[in-house]
Amino acid sequence: MTLMFVELALMLVVILIAAELFTNALEHLGERLKISEGVTGSLFAAIGTALPETMVPLLALAGGTSSQTVNEEIGVGAILGAPLMLATLTTFLMTLAVIRARGLNGVITPERSGFVRDLNYFLVAFALATFAMFVPHDIWYVRALLSVGLVGVYVVYIVMTFRASEKLVEGGHGTEAPVAMFLSRTGLPTNLATIALQLAIGLALLVGGAKGFIHGVEGVSHVLGVSALLLSLIIIPIATELPEKVNSVLWIRRGKDTLAFGNITGAMVFQGTLLPAIGIMLTPWEPRPEVFTGVVVTLIAAAWLRIQARTRGVAIWALLLNGAGYLAYLVLTLSR
Repeated sequence: MTLMFVELALMLVVILIAAELFTNALEHLGERLKISEGVTGSLFAAIGTALPETMVPLLALAGGTSSQTVNEEIGVGAILGAPLMLATLTTFLMTLAVIRARGLNGVITPERSGFVRDLNYFLVAFALATFAMFVPHDIWYVRALLSVGLVGVYVVYIVMTFRASEKLVEGGHGTEAPVAMFLSRTGLPTNLATIALQLAIGLALLVGGAKGFIHGVEGVSHVLGVSALLLSLIIIPIATELPEKVNSVLWIRRGKDTLAFGNITGAMVFQGTLLPAIGIMLTPWEPRPEVFTGVVVTLIAAAWLRIQARTRGVAIWALLLNGAGYLAYLVLTLSR
């Protein structure tokens, strides 16, 4: 047991170092390409840091264990647990990182149009994914249409996010790199090749660190006797969402609210469209109590964020309530 906790600590250090490398390289990439913070955070950062939690359900469904039922439970739980974690606990932890500096009555001010766009697309997509749970398996063509529709939603989302970029850059929302790129401190020039190299190093460390952390978490969960479904709904997302948590905390503490929130909401759109599209077709995708409870909490938390998207920013006290949503989910699920 002691070795398991040592492994968790070491992997957390790897993830923290990787997040610094990754966010630093992304800022330079966004500045070099002259793209908005919305594109950098909601697309580049979100997709990159979503790799660990994306790999878990895919590997599970591809035959992670000898039991198909366990594979499907891990797949469904990991697919639905990630958006739940992002909308509740990750948002809460990001807010907690600046509450002392900004106060309970302060605000977090992501660029509003991108923030609203992310949440609108997520709510539509996740509502479709939820509806699919109630479609009988023998009506396979309806489930297939919903799956294709979710992929289409994400494609449209990418197009609309890039279309908005140029105008946002002109309006002062371009990505800026406040410090020199880390690799340049070794004497290397700062160009697209070295930016790509640092991104690759950071991403490899993020994925490797997250996988190591998952391994440690799984070991602890087995000792505690946690079921495969609960493991994938509650425990695995805590580990796989670490890159998003750390990146958003780093950015929010530097005053980069758009990048911090875009990393979260962009990952929500990615994980609320493409992964459920796979789950609908390759898993039972049924409204089991623990699954449906998580879906409802996720939709409520995302809707709450959308309601709070005011012109002056999102109130810190309101964001802290998203953490209460995760606590409520734990109580409802574990008390069954």
